[in-house]
Amino acid sequence: MKVFALIVAGGTGTRMKSDVPKQFMLLNHKPVLMHTIERFIEFDRSISITLVLPANQFDTWRNLCNTYGFGMQHQLVAGGASRFDSVFNGLKNIEDNGVVFIHDGVRPLVSTETLKRCLEKTIEAGNALPVLPLVESIRSVDGLNNSVANRDNFVSVQTPQVFLINEIKAAYSFANSKSFTDDASVLEHFGKKINLVEGNRENIKITYPSDLIFAEALLADI
Repeated sequence: MKVFALIVAGGTGTRMKSDVPKQFMLLNHKPVLMHTIERFIEFDRSISITLVLPANQFDTWRNLCNTYGFGMQHQLVAGGASRFDSVFNGLKNIEDNGVVFIHDGVRPLVSTETLKRCLEKTIEAGNALPVLPLVESIRSVDGLNNSVANRDNFVSVQTPQVFLINEIKAAYSFANSKSFTDDASVLEHFGKKINLVEGNRENIKITYPSDLIFAEALLADI
C-alpha cells in the first residue's frame, strides 16, 4: 500500500511576534519545516511528500532549500483561504489509493513510534488519530459561568491524522462547512468512526516563542 504525507504549513509569525512565518523560523540551525519533513523520511524513505504552502511563500521556501542544502524530494501545492481549503487542495494532488498522513508543518517532533502506531491502526481500521490524556484539571466555560469537568472524558488531539485516501477525499468532497478544526472531524461528519492511538508528548505545535525554546531543548536530548 502506497503511503503519502500531506504536510500543511500556512501559518504566520503573528503569535510568535515575528515577521517570519513560524514554519520558516530556525530550530537547531535550520527551518522548522525541514525538521518536520525529515521525520517522515526517517520513518519511511519511500514516502511521497506533498507540502502545502501559501503560493506567495514558494520562492522563500525554494531559497531556504538552496541555502540549507535541503534536497529531500517533495511536491509543492498552493494552499487556500482556510486550512480546510489547503488540505483539500493537497488531497486533490495525490493518488486516490493508499494511506495519507495529514500533518501540521510546525510539529517537527512527532516520533517514529507515533507514526508507526498511526499507520498500523489505519491499515487495520481505516484511520488513526494520535491523542494524549490530559494532565491538568479542566473547567467548562459557558459565558460568565464555569464548572469543573472530568478530564478523564477528554483527550488532547495531535497530528498526523491518518486516513485511507479514498475515504478522506470523499469526506472532503462531501463536507459543506469550512469550520472544521481538524481532518478527523471532516471524516466523522461523513459518518466514519474515528480510531484513537497514543501520541507522543514531544509532538508539540510551534505556536508561541516559548514553544521554540522547548523544542530546542527536546532536540538536544534526541
